[in-house]
Amino acid sequence: MLLTRRNLMQTALTLGAMHAFPGLTWAQARPLVFATFTGSWEEAHKAVLVPAFRKAADNANIVLDPMLSVDQIAKVNAAKSNPPIDVMLHDPGPALQAIAQDLVEPYPVEKSAHYKDLIPAAQIPMGPAPFFQVVGITYNPETVKTPPTSWADLWKPEFKGRVGITNLNSTLGTGFMVELAKMHGGSEANIDPAFKAIEALRPSLAAVAANPGQLATLFQQGQIDISPGNFNAIQILKARGVPVEFVIPKEGAIAFKTTIHIVKNSPNKELAFKLIEAALSPEVQATLMEEPYLIVPTNTKVAIKGELAKDHAEIAKKFVFQDWAKINEQRAAWIERFNREIRV
Repeated sequence: MLLTRRNLMQTALTLGAMHAFPGLTWAQARPLVFATFTGSWEEAHKAVLVPAFRKAADNANIVLDPMLSVDQIAKVNAAKSNPPIDVMLHDPGPALQAIAQDLVEPYPVEKSAHYKDLIPAAQIPMGPAPFFQVVGITYNPETVKTPPTSWADLWKPEFKGRVGITNLNSTLGTGFMVELAKMHGGSEANIDPAFKAIEALRPSLAAVAANPGQLATLFQQGQIDISPGNFNAIQILKARGVPVEFVIPKEGAIAFKTTIHIVKNSPNKELAFKLIEAALSPEVQATLMEEPYLIVPTNTKVAIKGELAKDHAEIAKKFVFQDWAKINEQRAAWIERFNREIRV
């Protein structure tokens, strides 16, 4: 490795810390790095999960590195023997990729105090699921006077120049495209009909967001009026006074698990375990279930109540689960095609 002034300074600081604190090891010298998602996820984890982790881990240092799942995988793949991330957060498609590429370790279930309390669908040995996500239609009730009822409503002429979507790097974007394909005779194995539908939507597009967090910002800035969106993502916007609502399209609400994983070769495995334990705990999940986060919990010791309970029963009846193993077979090609063809 080339010796630069910066490298020498970082090495000196690390050696100094280890000299000042003899019990400190190389592994502990680097903070725990948790790759969370952007937007509402980062805010929720910073406000609730990080303090719970620090309490359980003697105030250990932690850094949140918000990014899409595909970027997490690329970053770890680039440095497998010395990964810059210790804990990854994934939606179903990227989780399957991370496991297949041997980037994550089995979760130490035998040590866990909370794994056994998760709903069966969340008990995943390679990385449990602390949360569920639900995707429907997000809209501005001040400008959209008649609430939408179908994905097809995004093509209505009155929304010309006011529609937002995300690219296919995000699970939100890919999931939406799969549902469009199904509406037009396609499937998880064939989303050509969705590309044709998006081409027809182009005159109505105000923006193609890089991620769901950026999509939320567009609502906050008043640049879009309607889009596919995550149920929990709009809750923080509503708490800030942003006019935004969520509706389940008649085709159903896209539902998927969000799993959390210990990165293979992480120098902070014990701290990674403590972070995930905190995420699985009923205390953290119960707090994240409350406003403004309204994240759907998976720990059976958490009784769903409040605003989420009111909506959850209705939403759960209309869950649509997609075949991410099949989606993954062509997703990389779809992303490349989307980025090449769909521009605003």
